[in-house]
Amino acid sequence: MTRSRRSGVLGGRPAATTRGRLSSVAIDLFTANGFDETSVDDIAAAAGIARRTLFRYYPSKNSLPWGEFEEHLAELRNLLHSSPSEAPLGVSLRDALIAFNTVPASERDEHRRRMSLLLGVPALQAHSMIVYADWRAVIAEHCAERLGLDAASHIPQTIAWQALGTALAAYDQWLLDADADLTELLRVGGDILINGVSSLTA
Repeated sequence: MTRSRRSGVLGGRPAATTRGRLSSVAIDLFTANGFDETSVDDIAAAAGIARRTLFRYYPSKNSLPWGEFEEHLAELRNLLHSSPSEAPLGVSLRDALIAFNTVPASERDEHRRRMSLLLGVPALQAHSMIVYADWRAVIAEHCAERLGLDAASHIPQTIAWQALGTALAAYDQWLLDADADLTELLRVGGDILINGVSSLTA
């Protein structure tokens, strides 16, 4: 399964909407000029819209790199919901992470720029924590449903944090090496998520 114009760890959809296009314009400007150096007015001007119009689509500059986040969360839920019921929980999480973050070659450069911003710009980190919390909630809900537990309880929350760490670690490595295979990094990390640290020790 492939998708384009994705929003990073949380995946994405084609940027056919105004929200998607605005996010792409912002990423180009942030990459070329710097996040702090690029104003909302700069983005609005580059997109050919008024500042007020931009704020109808995004509440802040910090939210622009994430793109159509609510739609991405719905897609993640659908991926997890459609996973085979007979598949072990860890396998369903690993496979969903891989499918959700599969990037076609034509979109790889923009995806790398987006993720470089999201993981490398200090000013974005506070907003990212909010996004990650919502993302983890989707994972925790799936785990809770499979395990018959409350989504807010320790085990679903622990697995959700582990899944997030798996994705972020894969992206960290991918950004360090232009030739790295993101899918393979997610698969290896997902296998550790499934089997645990004990599988790596002698």
